[in-house]
Amino acid sequence: MTEESQFILETAAEGMEKSLEHLEREYQKIRAGKANPIMLSGVLVEYYGALVPLEQTATIHAPDPRQLIVQPFDKSSINNLDKAIRNANLGFNPANDGDILRIQVPPLSEERRRDLVKRAKSESEDTKVGIRNVRRQANEEVKQLEKDGAPEDEMKRVMEKIQQLTDEYIKKVDHLLELKEKDILTV
Repeated sequence: MTEESQFILETAAEGMEKSLEHLEREYQKIRAGKANPIMLSGVLVEYYGALVPLEQTATIHAPDPRQLIVQPFDKSSINNLDKAIRNANLGFNPANDGDILRIQVPPLSEERRRDLVKRAKSESEDTKVGIRNVRRQANEEVKQLEKDGAPEDEMKRVMEKIQQLTDEYIKKVDHLLELKEKDILTV
């Protein structure tokens, strides 16, 4: 196998791996009924005139599966943290005791669980599309190599390997979806 075709395969594998990592990060944001500090990622707080991610203004931890504690670095910003969490539309109502915010994570209803499964399926489909786009781009590069004079039989083998790689990553996405679905639907 030539150096160029090896490079195409490595690049395709790297792109597919990045898609899978993105899916895992997105799945962490989908709550499955257990309190997790990642649930508050993406919440922006007005902090001294600038919008800053919540995790840069406070420590967040989950002492038990039904509660999150947000402890601001600067106690004077606690009202801004409270407001940002309420405005983030996550369905949380923080209890402000002056020093920390306590967030009770409500148990998920059956309807909400089904919605979260739909969201997980949507994320996995987006990831599959990303993997297929990586495959398409790699196949185009192989066809270009063939036009530039690379042996046709070797290019067919490279394209078969790209397809095998694609199938492998699609199976991984399906497996992750299956695990996430089970996690969400477990009461």
